[in-house]
Amino acid sequence: QVQLVESGGGLVQPGGSLRLSCVISGSISSIYAMGWYRQAPGKQREFVATCSSNGSSDYAGSVKGRFTISRDNAKNTVYLQMNSLKPEDTAVYYCNARGATMDSSFFASWGQGTQVTVSS
Repeated sequence: QVQLVESGGGLVQPGGSLRLSCVISGSISSIYAMGWYRQAPGKQREFVATCSSNGSSDYAGSVKGRFTISRDNAKNTVYLQMNSLKPEDTAVYYCNARGATMDSSFFASWGQGTQVTVSS
């Protein structure tokens, strides 16, 4: 069983910064990609950023230049540094990971989400 636990959400003023963390645990053989999605009230979950095992990353246009995704493979942890936050960034942020378990099964798992609120 693979588990993802996010942390780092909270309330921040517009223009402020937050760093989200997501720790992945379980019987993991390899992690192909790790990423972040978000869901605002009344909206569908949307892609934010992803980081592959070779270090390449991709971002949604709305966060490019403000958010940075990074990963620590030794700790099975992915981070999302969010700068210049805007009220429209308010959402529940979810961590996602895809990879293989020790018994060679594929997994695609989600965390429980962490609330980010940008408001003055």
